[in-house]
Amino acid sequence: MDFKKINKSILITGCAGFIASNLILKIMNLYRDAHIIGIDNLNDYYDVSLKEYRLKQIEKKSKETNNIEWTFYKGNIADKSLIELIFKEYNPSIVVNLAAQAGVRYSIENPDAYIESNILGFYNILEACRHYPVDHLVYASSSSVYGSNQKVPYSTEDKVDNPVSLYAATKKSNELMAHAYSKLYNIPSTGLRFFTVYGPAGRPDMAYFGFTNKLVKGDKIKIFNYGNCKRDFTYIDDIVEGVIRVMDKAPEKEIGEDGLPIPPYAVYNIGNSNPENLLDFVRILSEELVRASVLPADYNFDLHKELVPMQPGDVPVTYADTSALERDFGFKPSTDLRTGLRRFAEWYKTYYKEEIK
Repeated sequence: MDFKKINKSILITGCAGFIASNLILKIMNLYRDAHIIGIDNLNDYYDVSLKEYRLKQIEKKSKETNNIEWTFYKGNIADKSLIELIFKEYNPSIVVNLAAQAGVRYSIENPDAYIESNILGFYNILEACRHYPVDHLVYASSSSVYGSNQKVPYSTEDKVDNPVSLYAATKKSNELMAHAYSKLYNIPSTGLRFFTVYGPAGRPDMAYFGFTNKLVKGDKIKIFNYGNCKRDFTYIDDIVEGVIRVMDKAPEKEIGEDGLPIPPYAVYNIGNSNPENLLDFVRILSEELVRASVLPADYNFDLHKELVPMQPGDVPVTYADTSALERDFGFKPSTDLRTGLRRFAEWYKTYYKEEIK
């Protein structure tokens, strides 16, 4: 393997989260002479033990990897003094902001959490990047910003001014805030609109994980929009590969005719560009859970599904146009659904082996 020598500090927020933890493990495989600083508040939005599991994987990997330094802070990006301390101490060259309060439905129940983390927290990151200049700020946006857009596939050229959830509104706000800071302070920044990320050790609030928990218990699962929703499911390894490529190639700094910076700013979709019908998705999931012996061989999926109407905040389809990602980085996610769900089912069997017995 060709290792990348960068001699830089990389700050990754939300480091105990699904995407961030996998990104850190990948960086530890690829890079040498780097210092990775992680911050996470380990909140209880979902099972904290899963976040601790991910951190243990990182800690273990850091001890096995030469010339990679790992530092973890338990804290909140909404704590401005802590963020300033980290930037002052480590002066990170690359910042990957993946800390956020996630979830569409939860934003209806607990809006305060979204304003604190997604707005105030992101503002603190931007201010720190302003006062302690960075080579590149990469941050998580979401396919949710497309709201109820009728045109598919979703393109980053599309107008996205009609969010249907507070979560989506905060993510669109992140893009606007980053653009302003890029223009005012010449901060190279790239936003990534992730499309329905799944895989081993993922978020339990995501449909595939929640479906699995219910099927294991013998409960019925509700499939919204009578099974007619389509989602652009994107496997975690593809997401991480995309983030790595983007990290390494910041938008170029240029000065415009007005003598001010042309914002070194970009936004990309990262999705599989192959939306799957939710009913088909759950059927494949159940088959792979049977194959992994998470469910019994004679499991009758049809007896455990309930088709119900759409719910508030949801959209009928997500579908990524990834042509810009392919053009600029030569990369297109390609993991097929059955392969990804097979890996999830095998992980689930190992992680929850006591409960499955």
